[in-house]
Amino acid sequence: MTTAASADLWVRSYHPAPDATARLVCFPHAGGSASFYFPVSAALSSVADVVAVQYPGRQDRHTEKGIESIAELADRAADALRAHDDSLPLTFFGHSMGAVLAFEVARRLERDGRAPVHVFASGRRAPSSHRPENVHQRDDDGVIAEMRKLSGTDPRVLGDDEVLRMVLPAIRSDYTAIETYRAEPGAQIGSPITVLVGDDDPRTTLDEARAWEPHTLGTFDMKVFPGGHFYLTDHAQEVIAVLKAHFTS
Repeated sequence: MTTAASADLWVRSYHPAPDATARLVCFPHAGGSASFYFPVSAALSSVADVVAVQYPGRQDRHTEKGIESIAELADRAADALRAHDDSLPLTFFGHSMGAVLAFEVARRLERDGRAPVHVFASGRRAPSSHRPENVHQRDDDGVIAEMRKLSGTDPRVLGDDEVLRMVLPAIRSDYTAIETYRAEPGAQIGSPITVLVGDDDPRTTLDEARAWEPHTLGTFDMKVFPGGHFYLTDHAQEVIAVLKAHFTS
């Protein structure tokens, strides 16, 4: 059972909003960390309490072993959110691997009546859309090449060999988790889903993004942005505007 203290390892708050009436929970991409969402937290702290999930094996959790299973990551993150619970309505935003994790955590919380009111799935094909991928089986140089290709890793990390070698085990764990993930047949959530995707994403076609629709019993929407897998770094203000509208409409 996750205690409030251990939940703090998993759930990070950069701009606390004690008077907020809603909470946004952000899930990072493979190899990403909670601080990726610092700008989102800063931009939305006036309309929501923004928190981000910190996976083991990175930043101040770098001494912990990474988790190589989406199911286990979802179990642990769901436990942490339960311990963090103060009954604020939850909205989830996840990018890439984080989109799948948001979906799986939503499924778990839904079982005990704590379903998020909305799930934003960014830069990821639907849970039922499978591609054979093997980044987690490559050597270190192969993993690094993939990170460079997707342009989502801080150039300061990619340019510092010592730091890079330190974080590679966690990155490999993330790739193992997402590349071996298989959704349960017919997996659905009751929460509405909005998919956000770049029109030139090598990891998600528009058809694969639309395939999220059968995974919700609620409403479905899709927003397409110019760009690749990390379209959201170039269109941060537009993505933040979508989220702000959700909280203020």
